[in-house]
Amino acid sequence: MKLLSRKSITAATAVAVLGALSIAAVPSQAASSADSRAAVRSNAAAPTLTARQLAELPLTDRHLTAHEKANLAVVLRDYYVAEGSHLDVATFVNSFTKDGVFNDMVAGQAYRGKALGNVLPYMKGLFSNVHRDLKRITVNGDEISIELSIQGTFDGQLVSPTGGVVKGKGQQVDAPTADFWYLKNGKVQMFNCFVGYSKMYHDMGVDFDWASAVNKP
Repeated sequence: MKLLSRKSITAATAVAVLGALSIAAVPSQAASSADSRAAVRSNAAAPTLTARQLAELPLTDRHLTAHEKANLAVVLRDYYVAEGSHLDVATFVNSFTKDGVFNDMVAGQAYRGKALGNVLPYMKGLFSNVHRDLKRITVNGDEISIELSIQGTFDGQLVSPTGGVVKGKGQQVDAPTADFWYLKNGKVQMFNCFVGYSKMYHDMGVDFDWASAVNKP
């Protein structure tokens, strides 16, 4: 399978909806001024994708079935409503099945039901302009795998395990991430997210104290 390269892809690229739903063209936060994205406002209707929007995505295989395109549209909408500039918690939560779960695999935390609504505000609280830069997308039926980067400006506050607070000073964060989405009947049943926290914390000015670990009795 041939991977089509692109200078930069934003999470909202190719998100569209049926009928009379509003579509807004929003300049990319990470791409050049020539890049743009189609964004959908909060709406319960199922999203869809045009051929042009699909062509702009970094897909590893472009021969998608109608079912796969519909699943991809749901996932792309979730990325869009997670953007710091237009957070929409309700749309994100409603995209999951009743027993759906978001697993932060590296942190070892799972979010279900109403707790799903805590995920997006937490990230925005750290990086007010949080953005996901999608690099490679693989769609296989009800499973979607994505390589991406979580980007943003650390202008919020991080509560440390010791109880203190790390205050952001405008550091730029670019954390490598891998996301795995599993859908059922057009809804997200499970979302496993692997965030490169060591790189993220380093960008935030928080490094692990290896010396203390080595010298610990």
